[in-house]
Amino acid sequence: MVTAGSRGDGMRRANLALVLRTVHREGPRSRAALTEATGLNRSTIADLVGELQRAGLVVERASEAQGRVGRPSPIVEPDPRVVAVAVNPEVDALDIAAVALDGSIIARERLDQSTLLTPERTAELVGIRLDSWRRGPLADSRLVGVGVAVPGPVRASDGLVREAPHLGWIDAALAGLMTDATGLPTHVANDAALGAVAEHLFGAARGAHDVVYLNGGASGIGGAVIVGGMPLGGAGGYAGEFGQNRPGIADPDDRRAPEGVLEDEVSRSLLLRALGIEGADDAALAAALTRSTDAAVRAETDRQRRILATALANAANVMNPAVIVLGGFLAILGDLDLPGLDAAVRAQTIPACAEGLRLAAAELGENRLLVGAAEAVFEAALFPAR
Repeated sequence: MVTAGSRGDGMRRANLALVLRTVHREGPRSRAALTEATGLNRSTIADLVGELQRAGLVVERASEAQGRVGRPSPIVEPDPRVVAVAVNPEVDALDIAAVALDGSIIARERLDQSTLLTPERTAELVGIRLDSWRRGPLADSRLVGVGVAVPGPVRASDGLVREAPHLGWIDAALAGLMTDATGLPTHVANDAALGAVAEHLFGAARGAHDVVYLNGGASGIGGAVIVGGMPLGGAGGYAGEFGQNRPGIADPDDRRAPEGVLEDEVSRSLLLRALGIEGADDAALAAALTRSTDAAVRAETDRQRRILATALANAANVMNPAVIVLGGFLAILGDLDLPGLDAAVRAQTIPACAEGLRLAAAELGENRLLVGAAEAVFEAALFPAR
C-alpha cells in the first residue's frame, strides 16, 4: 500500500500514487520520462521511486538506449510480483485469473459449470484454486486482494450483490464469503462497470473521456458509462443497465419476446440455438458464426444486429459518447460487419451526436472483465483516496 505516515504527508502519498499509477497504466517509463509526465523534479522522482522500490511496488532496470550522450535514465516498471486475483462467475462457468501489477496474466482458468453457482460455491472454488496457485505460479507473489465481476447490480457502498438474476442471487454478501475463503480483502462490482474501466484504461476506449460500454455474456447484457473520464455510478451504483431497456423494434417479425427487454432479443443463447450447439465460449461462438453458411443463422444474426443498432443509437443520442465499445458476444455480432453496424447506428443517431462517434470491439477480449476486477483491487489497495 502506498503510505507515508501521518495525515500531513498527504501530498507525498498523492505523488507516490501518481508515479505508481503512471507506470501501471502507461507502461514502463524512464525517470526522465516520469519527470516530464508528472511535472515533478528529478530529485523528487528519484526519491519517490526509491520509496516505491522499498515498498516492493516497482522495480528498476537499466535502459536499453544506446548511442546517447550521458548516463541513460533507469527504466521504472511495476513489480510483477504484486498480484490481484480476478473472478467472474457466470451461468456456465467460473473464470479466475491472477493479474500482475504490470498487466501480465500469471495464471488463468475457466471452470465450466453444469449447475448454477451459489455465492458460497463461488467463494469455495476460488479458495481451492488459490490454494493451488499459491503452491505453484503464485509462490513468489504478493497477493493484494480479490476482485469479483458479477453479472448484476452491485451496491457501491458495500459491494452487496443486489441481484444476479440469471444466477439466482439476491442480496448476496459475496465479499465476506470470498475473504473468508481466501484470506484477502475482496472488492465486488458489476461486470460491465469493471469491463468499461478496463477498456477505458487499457483497451479500445483508451484516451477517450466519454464512453458507453455494453457487455454481452451468458447472463445477458450489461452496460456502463464513463463521463468526463470518470465512471457514472448513479445514486446506488446501478447506472448503465442498458440490457434492461425495452428496445425499439420496427418490424414486428423481429420480436422474439413479447414485452421483452434488450437482453431478451439480443441474446447469446438465441445465437447458440440457431447454431444448434449447447455451449461455447466466446472464441468458439465466434468461430462457429464465421464458419456457418446456414441461412437461418444469418437471419438470426441480422435480426439481432438490427435491434442492437437501435439500442446503440439510443445510447448515442442520450449520452453523446466519443466511443461505444462492445464486449463479449456483442463484439462478435459487431465484428461480423462492423462498418455495416456503424452505418446502421449512425442512420438512427442525430447528426450532432454522430459527429466523431466511434464504434469498437473490446480490445481486451476475454480478459476484459478480469482486468477490470483486478484494477478495482489495485485502486483500493495501492492508491490513496484522491
